[in-house]
Amino acid sequence: MTETTLRGTAPRLTDGTGTLHGETLAGRITAAAREFHDRGLRPGDRVLVRGDNSTDYVVALLALMHLDTSLVPVDHRQTADEARLAAAQAGARWMLCDATAPGAFPADRMLHFTGAGSRTAPPAEARPDLAAWFARRDALVLWSSGTTGRPKGIVKSGRAVHDNTLRTIRAMGYRDDEVLAPLLPFSHQYGLSVILLWWLAGCTLVVTRYQRLDHALATAAGAGTTAVDAAPSTYHALLGLCRRRPELRAGLSGVRIWGVGGAPLPASLATSFAADMGLPLLDGYGLTELGNVALATPTSPVGCGRPLPGVDLRITGPDGTPLAPGETGEIEVRSPGLMEGYLDPDGTLHPVDRDTWFPTADLGRLDADGTVHVVGRNQAVHRLGFTLYPEGLARKAEGCGRQVKVLAVDDARRGCALHFVVEDPDELPPRHWRALLAALLADYEQPNAVHVVPAFPLTSNGKVDNHALRAALALPPEPR
Repeated sequence: MTETTLRGTAPRLTDGTGTLHGETLAGRITAAAREFHDRGLRPGDRVLVRGDNSTDYVVALLALMHLDTSLVPVDHRQTADEARLAAAQAGARWMLCDATAPGAFPADRMLHFTGAGSRTAPPAEARPDLAAWFARRDALVLWSSGTTGRPKGIVKSGRAVHDNTLRTIRAMGYRDDEVLAPLLPFSHQYGLSVILLWWLAGCTLVVTRYQRLDHALATAAGAGTTAVDAAPSTYHALLGLCRRRPELRAGLSGVRIWGVGGAPLPASLATSFAADMGLPLLDGYGLTELGNVALATPTSPVGCGRPLPGVDLRITGPDGTPLAPGETGEIEVRSPGLMEGYLDPDGTLHPVDRDTWFPTADLGRLDADGTVHVVGRNQAVHRLGFTLYPEGLARKAEGCGRQVKVLAVDDARRGCALHFVVEDPDELPPRHWRALLAALLADYEQPNAVHVVPAFPLTSNGKVDNHALRAALALPPEPR
């Protein structure tokens, strides 16, 4: 499959104030590539990419791909010291950033994406070509979420990324007249995947101020958005906004795909969203190491849908034996989208065996028709002689109508104590929630303590920050 397999039209890039399209967009990308090349950037160089969403960011990212460099996206809120650590581990020689970024690199090794390609005449043949980048073994160095420990460097080949993106486009039925409005940071796996999806599908990408959701939704509505992607936490806020401002809901009436991922989807949110918005949230399951694995689609909206064509998924028990449909166990995957390997702290690539099943450390089950249901992380704890899974308990507890986290704490007598944390903006007392939870859980699953918080702390990509939550509740670190 070539880069342009699914491209019937030229991609369009807009932020609601201006649009780049056709020769104009191609010229900006290739002119930016010329600017970076003139600064000394060469194919194979590894570049730390640090910045918030903007059309300039997207243009510069594609220029780096056109130059066949290896990309290391990091969160734009990182400190200079954190950026230097990431660059050292990944072996990055350059940094792409905006003009306000802290000086993590020498000035002669910093490239600015603000206005990139707008000050230089494009080459005569202004055709962005990502073919070499898609053939690169180290096209991307991404980072795990870090919710359960220090983020790990994950090396992805261009071939794996390209293959997974095309499978996603086909499974979801994305068209060249699609208008995509991701409410996600482009520096993380989910947001970056939407940029690649947009480019290969040849449709329209709307860049929004996703941190200001009211502005973002107004921009998305004005652009005629047909597909939105966001984390569950964003959809909580989006639903509240649309309830308060019916004109926003009306402006989004053309949306046919509401994609959600990056964190477990609370059942209460899925139910209330479908009731209010008239369409379901389409949940997806994927990992940075694998890309997308399974996706609910408009024609199959249950659970996380079925595995992508060409992706194999099975559920195994504690002894590694495959389980029957309906049984819960660890999810294992074989996929062409598998990473090349992890980076050791010294930057050495620790390769993975591509011929074996990849253990995801996630808990889930398969229906008889192959639909995937993901429970959460496969982190078993032992309590009063029972083996329990905190993520599984949280999903059961969400029958109370609120999002719940279950935190395990070592306990010498019981094995562990279970602290149930309920996200409740109204901050009803713990006894109210304990009474509701009691009816949802078995005797041996009952909470040792119930805490109520108005909102969960979140990581930069929208997941609940377990470390920050434990600290806020003065709980010890996660048991090992």
